[in-house]
Amino acid sequence: MGWRSRGWQLQQQQQQQPGSTEDGTEDGRKRSGAGWEGRYPEIVKENRLFEHYYQELKIVPAGEWDQFMEALREPLPATLRIMGYKSHAKEMLHCLKNTYFKELEDLEVDTQKVEVPQPLSWYPEELAWHTNLSRKILRKSPQLEKFHQFLVSKTESGYISRQEAVSMIPPLLLNAQPHHKILDMCAAPGSKTTELIKMLHADMSVPFPEGFVIANDVDNKRCYLLVHQAKWLSSPCIMVVNHDASCIPRLQMDVNGKKEILFYDRILCDVPCSGDDTMRKNIDVWKKWSTLNSLKLYGLQVRIATRGAEQLVEGGRMVYSTCSLNPIEDEAVIASLLEKSEGALELADMTSELPGLKWMPGLTQWKVMTKDGQWFAAWDDVLHSRHTQIWPIMFPPKDPEKSQAMHLERCLRILPHHQNTGGFFVVVLVKKSSMPWNKRPPKLQGESAELRGPVQPGAADPMGRNVSHPLELESKPAAGISDTEATERAENLETNGNKKDGVCGPPPSKKMKLFGFKEAPFVFIPEDDPLLPPIQKFYALGPSFPKMNLLTRTVEGKRRQLYMVSKELRNVLLNNSERVKVINTGVKIWCQNNSGEEFDCAFRLAQEGIYTLYPFINSRIITVSMEDVKILLTQENPFFRKLSSEAYGQVKDMAKGSVVLKYEPDPTKPDTLQCPIVLRGWRGKASVGTFVPKNERLHYLRMMGLEVLAEKKKEGAVPTSESAASPGAPEDKVGAEQGAE
Repeated sequence: MGWRSRGWQLQQQQQQQPGSTEDGTEDGRKRSGAGWEGRYPEIVKENRLFEHYYQELKIVPAGEWDQFMEALREPLPATLRIMGYKSHAKEMLHCLKNTYFKELEDLEVDTQKVEVPQPLSWYPEELAWHTNLSRKILRKSPQLEKFHQFLVSKTESGYISRQEAVSMIPPLLLNAQPHHKILDMCAAPGSKTTELIKMLHADMSVPFPEGFVIANDVDNKRCYLLVHQAKWLSSPCIMVVNHDASCIPRLQMDVNGKKEILFYDRILCDVPCSGDDTMRKNIDVWKKWSTLNSLKLYGLQVRIATRGAEQLVEGGRMVYSTCSLNPIEDEAVIASLLEKSEGALELADMTSELPGLKWMPGLTQWKVMTKDGQWFAAWDDVLHSRHTQIWPIMFPPKDPEKSQAMHLERCLRILPHHQNTGGFFVVVLVKKSSMPWNKRPPKLQGESAELRGPVQPGAADPMGRNVSHPLELESKPAAGISDTEATERAENLETNGNKKDGVCGPPPSKKMKLFGFKEAPFVFIPEDDPLLPPIQKFYALGPSFPKMNLLTRTVEGKRRQLYMVSKELRNVLLNNSERVKVINTGVKIWCQNNSGEEFDCAFRLAQEGIYTLYPFINSRIITVSMEDVKILLTQENPFFRKLSSEAYGQVKDMAKGSVVLKYEPDPTKPDTLQCPIVLRGWRGKASVGTFVPKNERLHYLRMMGLEVLAEKKKEGAVPTSESAASPGAPEDKVGAEQGAE
């Protein structure tokens, strides 16, 4: 029976119920103890098997179990992280503390006193905050409407991330620096990726840091959510790729004319997990929880962690994390990884990291339980019928000395009731040397195939411990293949016969035809391309402008948009075009005019990449005051005379076309906006307008204390992005065409 037929039958039954429209409910349906008739019943936040399992494993300290369960049943409080770079983040923090948080003092909602948001004690520079308000209260309460609208607006414009507190921890423990090459293996939806991008751009005076972030996800659709999140930070140092993290390809770079394997300085390995630490926000977990989920995911988690360790540079740092309490997904994975690394990896001591964060040390002993509640303390006790579900490496090491050398107590487990958060598990691994299978002499191809033969589950390895499950062994590369040989083999497999210079091929066609995506290739523009001289002349680009890093998304035909990537990402793209499935990279800096032949330059500026491009522009820059910015953001294409005398003197003699509107803060006036603003604009015949998205307009207006205008946007006091980008004067019709994107 289809869903339409079931819905029709349900409707007929409801109409036949006597008094169904006179019971006082809005939709004429009765309410029962299980919830609304015809709807899903309310989920009871109880699971006896869950409680039995974790009480037996002693995850929670003695005497704290009731507090732990009570915290799990409470809604997750709202937390937010301030995004944006340096001065913009500080200005946002100032606005939050002195405007919105003050209004929450002495406020009560449903007889509950609203707690004024407090900074997370362990997050640097007070850039992350939490409150006792749940998301439901924030959305429904009239008293909090202004604060809620502020959060929604800032989230939509990318200046605030409403992110769970514990998920902010892994990027902090990575300790990434601007020169680091970073791999985010399971990146979607992208909140952690944006933290990593911020770390790259710690110095905003450097538009192109030496490092970069490669953000990967196996789900093609989620990759586009990742692109959307990363877009807010407008970085030329981010590349989104679509691969299975457990077998993500090994990339290479050109170093002084020689191809070398790309090893990452930092790797974030936030693996897929059962998610039983997310019960406070995902209440379905209460009903669906089972130990079988962890047993099924264990193999994938080991393979992803192993692949990450292989691609980590010696001396580099990898963070492994899950939102699961289960030691099968946590300590068991780490123990397996440490054992087969044979000393190449070790756990870092994080005792002095993130002061103020409360955490429990990792377990050194645990048991395995089946979905029906049967316990096994050791592999020898496991019934033969369970060998397909339970593997020998899921158990703790038998040798006490080996177990002690692993230092599993250095793992961090965050419990929900300690700081009113979700639960989390995180550990930091440091690579001391190459993985053992990359150090041995290479073997013949015929010999390497022996590794993939059948392995008896109970067989012991030379170190005295049971070997891995056959599926795990398949994830290892052939033993003895060195990094150099792996590169040579990859080069031999690559077909370069039809490859064009400067063209990075599109990812292979997706299997899903109906809902899949087919990406256009990335094409680097030659330095002698006739497209460039008019642009260089019009904007007076300096000699340091990296024109070799310009790319477009079409091989032939009109180039509608031009993008910019960093030098290092260009190196990666050109040397791995047949190896990596690129979804998106670079930042858009120019868009083609619809009537470009009427102007000196056929390309206008793009707001998305204005901060990247601005340091190289030496012409068409208009320095504006804060009052000028207010006028430009609240009026539709004001005439030149409405601007300050300084701005008027600069704009009146300019030729028509795209311009840069630059505001520099005055340190002697602390009450004014203290972060620089760079906007793209259009100089018409008699007026000048800004082409800035609506959310970004409202953001800058709020920063300048014009909240009242933002609140009246429904009445037309603040123009939307469409109306603001369309000049009102008849002589500026050409400019209107340039504003439409």
